[in-house]
Amino acid sequence: MAPERSSTSSTMVSSPYYHCLTFSLLLIPPLIFASYLLSAFPNPPETLNVHPSLASLPPNAKSWQIYPEDYYEGGAYVDFPYGRVRYWVMGPENGKKVVLIHGLSIPTIVWKDVAPRLAAKGYRVLLYDLYGRGYSDAPQTTYHPGLFTTQLALLMQHLKWDKAIIVGVSMGGGVAAAFTAHFPELVDGKVVLIASAGLVENGDISRTAKFMSSPLVQTLASSMPFRIYLQHLTNSTSKAGDEADPIIEIVRLQSAHLPGYNAAISSSLRDGPIRGQAAMFSSSGFEGKKVLLIHGTKDATVHPKYSPRIISLLPEKTRSTARLVTVDDAGHEVITTHSGIVTDELVKFFKEK
Repeated sequence: MAPERSSTSSTMVSSPYYHCLTFSLLLIPPLIFASYLLSAFPNPPETLNVHPSLASLPPNAKSWQIYPEDYYEGGAYVDFPYGRVRYWVMGPENGKKVVLIHGLSIPTIVWKDVAPRLAAKGYRVLLYDLYGRGYSDAPQTTYHPGLFTTQLALLMQHLKWDKAIIVGVSMGGGVAAAFTAHFPELVDGKVVLIASAGLVENGDISRTAKFMSSPLVQTLASSMPFRIYLQHLTNSTSKAGDEADPIIEIVRLQSAHLPGYNAAISSSLRDGPIRGQAAMFSSSGFEGKKVLLIHGTKDATVHPKYSPRIISLLPEKTRSTARLVTVDDAGHEVITTHSGIVTDELVKFFKEK
């Protein structure tokens, strides 16, 4: 009598699942081996392209007359991963440390009236050109808030500054807010936001700025024919009037002669701390800090309405002590047109306990 076959074994052998499992076990090892043989390690990352600063211009360039390297005392360069940075430190070594951050298009020359007064009053003042402006290199990268905050953090580390009061004007206010959010331990209790960007809505950015900041236009603007045209236009303007505003003139010279400047401005408008920084102002980094805001009543670049909005975003305890100073009839250039008022308000704020 023949032995009975197990019904369980018969079902397992004829099961589709069993056949698929067997096929998979036979197929997977050759696939892994083939993948191992065909795999290619990626190429090394491309070297960062860094455009030169005003320091690259010839000695006869007008920029050397308007805004030379030694415009402030205590100037030096330092090399960071995204390029060389120009900075100045002025005022007594034992003075309270203050950092001044400039805005979108004008380098540190914009602090020409405020910085010397603060130094004369005993403060140790750090000024520096943001990436893509003035004497700091222009890396070919995205000019997002992290780029600017890291630049300042590295600079303070280089100088061995443990803490400092942070002051920013225009886009520099957005940088100051992001820096306070990311590196609160480096902020010495006080933050000043002057005509501060950070919350600018798209509707308040001019169509011209939006058009000029588009990637396509920036590609054309960076081309040699366009830059030659700008250089010709700048030279013609200089000959027509020797009394041109030096700050406006330095913007023209950067745009005409520095290949990375226009791209830096464009990316800062699209990706930088001009807008979308609500989370930075409301971050825990502002807790325990005192905040002063200064804004001109006739600011057509960053509307005065943004300063109260910034205050409303601050953490509760910080918001309760924040103070807004409005300067009557002042525009966006408040730190140059009303430098005395701004300096007095800064010193008063710095002395508060």
